[in-house]
Amino acid sequence: MKFIDHELCEGTSKTGVLYEEIPLQAPDGQRADGLHWVRIALDNPKQLNSYTTEMVKGVILGMRRASNDRASVAVVFTGTGSKAFCTGGNTEQYATYYAGRPEEYRQYMRLFNDMVSAILSCDKPVICRVNGMRIAGGQEIGMACDFSVAQDLANFGQAGPRHGSAPDGGSTDFLPLFVGIEAAMQSCTLCEPWSAHKAQRMGLVTGVVPALKLDNRFVPNPLVVTERWTDEYGRVVHGEFKLGEEREKAKQRLARGEIDLSLLDQAVTELVWKLANTMPGCLSKTIESVRKHKLEHWDRNKESNRAWLALNMMNEGRAGFRAFHEGTKDCREPDFLLLRRRLAENANWNEELIEEVIARCHGNAVAKG
Repeated sequence: MKFIDHELCEGTSKTGVLYEEIPLQAPDGQRADGLHWVRIALDNPKQLNSYTTEMVKGVILGMRRASNDRASVAVVFTGTGSKAFCTGGNTEQYATYYAGRPEEYRQYMRLFNDMVSAILSCDKPVICRVNGMRIAGGQEIGMACDFSVAQDLANFGQAGPRHGSAPDGGSTDFLPLFVGIEAAMQSCTLCEPWSAHKAQRMGLVTGVVPALKLDNRFVPNPLVVTERWTDEYGRVVHGEFKLGEEREKAKQRLARGEIDLSLLDQAVTELVWKLANTMPGCLSKTIESVRKHKLEHWDRNKESNRAWLALNMMNEGRAGFRAFHEGTKDCREPDFLLLRRRLAENANWNEELIEEVIARCHGNAVAKG
């Protein structure tokens, strides 16, 4: 019997996104004939797998293609390399094209919304293979997935309020469901990264495996307190980053090792195998039922959030993304206090104000007012 083709267009290849079919196999290496899983990878490692407009299209088409793949049992969504799964939208494109063009950014956000919705509506279980940093929009598309398995050098977090945006591409919807209101508020507003170990403790990821090899053996992330204990104030510090002298020692230890993601791939393969060994219809219905908790919030807020994010590109977004793109490694943020003071003085949002508050990123900050 010849199948009817349900694809929207011919081909799903887009620059910056890889689509592969991986044979299904058991943890012992034995293959299951006629079955496979799909690997969709963001392929922009030089820019920490930040997604361009074309890459967003590639993810949408890839998720749709995987949904219609009759022989696929799961989708693994990841990034290339070992530094980042995804650090969000491509700030170069934001700063040089979308900043100051709200209607263009509104169209872009339609695509972004469709990418998140494509993950949430995929007919296969979606696993986020967190091969490195999962920050900002990367955190949002990661949380849209059904499972997350991370290597323990990965960081998780937001960037919006520090770079001219709000995490309204999913984090304000999804993160409270994972970690609770107060922890979500802390992450979304302060933009302080969490370690993979803290993310697991908070319920954000399914599993964490080591990726650093020293003397040919795997060791936990040396930058993180991996033993569970409390400080003198009774606060749990398991999963927190080390500070001071201990952090400097940990950096030296990290520099001596090599990164090996074989345990991450093993953990993903095992999870795919477990999912494959269930009734397919019952698995799909269960996943759809659990996803509804995310969809309830996502569908309620995505359009109004899209509109606000577009308009924000006229002022704070314009300043924040330009500062990040035009600044140096040591200075990629506007002068927040200067901005607050100038607004309190009734300054208008215009090109002059933007240039003033990002001047320090160009090495020529000026005192005014």
